[in-house]
Amino acid sequence: MCLALPGEIRSIEGDYAYVDINGNEFRAYIKMLPEAKPGDFVMVHAGYALQFIDEEEAQKTLALLREMDEMEDHD
Repeated sequence: MCLALPGEIRSIEGDYAYVDINGNEFRAYIKMLPEAKPGDFVMVHAGYALQFIDEEEAQKTLALLREMDEMEDHD
């Protein structure tokens, strides 16, 4: 199964962004999103920022993923 995760761009260095995903920082290639800037929310898959996402949708998705993780911990 493939899954893209939403995160907030914290900083940019060349063609790479440092993206905060649920409190963890990942480096993502942003060449496909040349207008990306710190503060933008993007979907990241396999080290690539694929598309922009609005903050509200990003937060909903992250909350759902946290809820799923908590459910798994209880099993």
